Amino acid sequence: MSLSQLEKNKSSAKSFYDLMFNKNEPEKAVDLYVGDQYIQHNPEVENGKTGFINYFKKMSREYPGKKVIFKRVIAEKDLVVLHCHQIWPGNEDYAGIDIFRFDQNGKIVEHWDVLQVIPNESKNDNTMF
Repeated sequence: MSLSQLEKNKSSAKSFYDLMFNKNEPEKAVDLYVGDQYIQHNPEVENGKTGFINYFKKMSREYPGKKVIFKRVIAEKDLVVLHCHQIWPGNEDYAGIDIFRFDQNGKIVEHWDVLQVIPNESKNDNTMF
């Protein structure tokens, strides 16, 4: 994969995430950035485009003002990894890793994620980011 395609995939992953998470427009995010299929590995979200849209519509109703801050973006082959700070009003903040697989057309077709609560105290002086 060319360096320019890796950069495009990184940009698309960030734009997709910003649109669905920060701007609360999951339908538009799917229309612009998702391929023919969408395989979901998060057990809280149904497989497919509709399941994704429904989940983030619910999250925008339940957590208005939620936002994500991108800390790192890493790309290799057909994968992009976002390391993010997720802020959920009235809830705990999270350090998250989202992994997106892209198809040959530069569209997102698969997603994995892992989340960790950002603790109030740490046994070291390092941050989650």
